[in-house]
Amino acid sequence: MNVELQINNSTAPEARFVTWVPSPCRIRVTDPSGASASTVSVRIAAVSAANGGAVGFRSGMTGALASSLTLTVPTNGTTVPFFVAGRFGQPSTKPGDVKIEARVGSTLVGSSQLMVRIRKNANKLTNGERDRFIAAFAKLNNQGLGRFADFNNMHKASGYRQAHAAPGFLPWHRAYLLDLERELQAIDPSVALPYWRFDQPAPNLFTRDFLGESDANGTVKFRNGNPLEFWVTDGTPGIHRTPDFPTSQAPPNPMKEAQTLALGSQFRTFRGMEGDPHGLAHTSFGGSIQDPTTAAKDPLFFLLHCNVDRLWAKWQRQNGRFDPATAASFDERPTSRPGHKLNDTMWPWNGITSPADPTRPPDAPGGTLAASPCVAAPGLQPRVKDCIDYPGAINAAANMGFGYDDVQI
Repeated sequence: MNVELQINNSTAPEARFVTWVPSPCRIRVTDPSGASASTVSVRIAAVSAANGGAVGFRSGMTGALASSLTLTVPTNGTTVPFFVAGRFGQPSTKPGDVKIEARVGSTLVGSSQLMVRIRKNANKLTNGERDRFIAAFAKLNNQGLGRFADFNNMHKASGYRQAHAAPGFLPWHRAYLLDLERELQAIDPSVALPYWRFDQPAPNLFTRDFLGESDANGTVKFRNGNPLEFWVTDGTPGIHRTPDFPTSQAPPNPMKEAQTLALGSQFRTFRGMEGDPHGLAHTSFGGSIQDPTTAAKDPLFFLLHCNVDRLWAKWQRQNGRFDPATAASFDERPTSRPGHKLNDTMWPWNGITSPADPTRPPDAPGGTLAASPCVAAPGLQPRVKDCIDYPGAINAAANMGFGYDDVQI
């Protein structure tokens, strides 16, 4: 007898990734040889590699996760649903370091390897996680000739008002990061975007092995063999970044995480974090990352913003702010410019341009938002409200397919 395990309701290898949010899965008998009845009792459990991720199971949409699950499966090939989720605090460190095994009695009848793919603190990545990330990022850039050029162009002056200084700042950047992350995952599915926690020292980040070490002129240096040593944007090789603080320490000016999370229980007040800590993290450097219109030239920008998004995610969990229909979850204003109201689709993914309209950019680089083999949300042309319930806490279909190592669901 053989059974098939479908992770995220798919047999595709690129769908074998889970987060803290339970993923819908299915099991079915593909070869009923030896079956003596119309159904068979199948027990599923997980085996983790050393230092690997850990998962739990449940049979329905709700309930506690169990270490194993026994399902009654028809032998005629009909699928039976179940759910699998990563156990909080036990993410994977490499692809396929968790195996789900299906057994009838003591006989192994099927298995599937997967990964608990979670966004992590960049300073704490393993060397393997670090190297896979920078290799994928460098390939996306392809010495200035690759897809990354679109992400650089999305954040330039022409699109500034679509993404900043208004209520849509946090939702827009959440979609932006997710779009980039999915493009990286198309290169290496094991990659999750790491975050730079800028209120703590990150000495492992500012090294020649990772995001580079700045010399006295602000030129970022890499070790020979670091794929980022061939970084090019706008036809110019290299990265210019001058830290105003010792990189063995945290920058002194951005407010601490606890202060950020104490900015009030209403989104209207919390979104003030666009200035501090977000803005002060940017201006802790000279160089391209200091200016919003050039910041995306530096890979560090995306780790900085991943931390901004993590802080929002942590604030959302702290205050229960996942429901777009709840006023406290967003700062909905009739006077907000296009792209900053709940039902607005967001540029550039909506493709809306107008050289004659000052509220619209003249172009829309990049096309629609990258699709995921694991989840459907937030869609190819996400609206502001599609980026609020990122874990599917209110609506399971809203799950955007990412999670943070220290933000429990």
